[in-house]
Amino acid sequence: MRGESMEPLADCYRTHAPLVRAYLRRLVPPQDIDDVAQVVFTEVWRFRHRYDPSRRLEPWLLAIARRRAVDHLRGRTPPTVPLEAAGDPLGHDGRADGDALADRDRVRRALAALPAPQRQAIELAYYGDLSQREIAERLHVPLGTVKARTTRGLRHLSTLLTPA
Repeated sequence: MRGESMEPLADCYRTHAPLVRAYLRRLVPPQDIDDVAQVVFTEVWRFRHRYDPSRRLEPWLLAIARRRAVDHLRGRTPPTVPLEAAGDPLGHDGRADGDALADRDRVRRALAALPAPQRQAIELAYYGDLSQREIAERLHVPLGTVKARTTRGLRHLSTLLTPA
């Protein structure tokens, strides 16, 4: 195996790397895609003798990609802060702002009452900080559809949030 040519791996990489990277985009953070893809193709080379040529290559590659993505995510330590260190949220004047917390809760409940497409458009705009054009691209819908969903959703929210 030492004298074995790496050309088949290079061909496999050229042909299937876009598929593997697109698959990994759904599983790992964008900054980690290249690293995980490299691990996938290293494993493809190391375990090439396990591949059954009577079967399709793509499912075998994607199965390896999924396992390596899961391993990668399990190996990461999520950033955490002890609850005691977080303390109570402070208002603009430095004191705890219970009214702001209550308002946020009302907004969350009102958003949950919206139809899913309207809620999604509003959340991407306000919480995701995306423009309407970016939302349209992300959701694969026309720009006019995003504008209509946002307008209808905001109108509906205003009726839900009007004081009793």
